[in-house]
Amino acid sequence: MMPSDPNSPEFRRRRFRPIPVRMLVPNMITLLAICAGLTAIRLSTEGRMELAVAAIVFAAILDGIDGRVARMIKGQSKFGAELDSLADFVNFGVAPGLILYFWQLHELNNGGWIAAMVFAISGGLRLARFNASIDDPNKPAFAANYFTGVPAPAGAITVLLPIYLAFLGVPAPPATLTAFYTLLIAFLMVSRLPVFSGKTVKMRVPPEMVLPVFVSVVFFVALLIGYPWHILSAGSVLYLISLPWGWKSYRDEERSLAAKTQDTSAPPPAAAAPYTAPVTDADHDDRPAHLH
Repeated sequence: MMPSDPNSPEFRRRRFRPIPVRMLVPNMITLLAICAGLTAIRLSTEGRMELAVAAIVFAAILDGIDGRVARMIKGQSKFGAELDSLADFVNFGVAPGLILYFWQLHELNNGGWIAAMVFAISGGLRLARFNASIDDPNKPAFAANYFTGVPAPAGAITVLLPIYLAFLGVPAPPATLTAFYTLLIAFLMVSRLPVFSGKTVKMRVPPEMVLPVFVSVVFFVALLIGYPWHILSAGSVLYLISLPWGWKSYRDEERSLAAKTQDTSAPPPAAAAPYTAPVTDADHDDRPAHLH
């Protein structure tokens, strides 16, 4: 037990003991992601929307890396989890809402600000619900493969779809339509919609597939760098289209689990009684046979 006296040498030694570098690396990646999100806000205020959106995409990539790096080097910590939630709120709640507001929603005055603010708050609520339910003992085992609602990084990437299309030369939609689309993504984030996460998918690659995987990753990165708005537009649309499949898959597994539970809880059928020959009068007649 840690000594209660803050002036004791033992207390100071335990309080200020060295921290392994592996515990710092994931937090440094998370802090870099926060820097990207804050920079995106600044760039949007200056009207440099392409760089602002690129900063959000970079923050999303870092968000996907930090957790995996922490698990690989065993650098998970409660401090890191809380810092990651703060980063997600800034990068995927506040920053995308402000980018949309400075890009077009400001045309609606208070209405556009309300849409941007609702999106940012929805991102915070979604993260708070995720943290509160992460240790829920009542969740079925298969639920670990699904998010509840659209995750914050995916919500941030998809909500910027009107900006991607504008960069491709598509005429910008009316500000009212952009506001409704922003509110729709905000609703999907705080909804109870099951969204496939892929967390339980095995990440091991067969030896014969290592080189093709390398080539595929390099090819995708090259496409993202060369045609960023095409890839982000197509990815956002495909992601939104795939949401009903996640819901259907969750319901199928839920029904399958309910059927198995019902089968195991049903009482076993009663055992059949052994066959007994019918009793006749001759069975009770004890007269000698010659008197029959």
